[in-house]
Amino acid sequence: MTSTGPAGGIGSAVINAVLLWAINIWPGWRAVPFLTRDMELALGAVNASLIAGITANLLFAVVRSRGLQAVGNLVVLGFGLAALIRLWDVFPFDFSGGWSGWTVVARAFLVLGMAGTVIGAVAELVALFRSLTGAGSRARQ
Repeated sequence: MTSTGPAGGIGSAVINAVLLWAINIWPGWRAVPFLTRDMELALGAVNASLIAGITANLLFAVVRSRGLQAVGNLVVLGFGLAALIRLWDVFPFDFSGGWSGWTVVARAFLVLGMAGTVIGAVAELVALFRSLTGAGSRARQ
């Protein structure tokens, strides 16, 4: 079991819901000056990732199970990785009005996000394995 309690899950769900609302309703992604119309091609994946996070965190607030949390986190990480890959493919960013290095910086952050997601998935697979084998509970005794 992690130290995050029900309030943490609800807080995370609220943050994801606010982001979902801000991106899609007000002020909306169109208000961001460096996003192009191609963002529409990646928006579904970004929204799916946020919705997966909302759903998982609300579930974690109600059900306290490390195995369920590991599976839920793996699902959320999968949606997040799909969104990052879609953003890489579409690359809905236009930095032509500023410093020429912003494109490289944006690509580097996308790669860091993908690498972090893969590392997080490995950690959650280990947590799931430990939960299924009972290794985590024996270590604490």
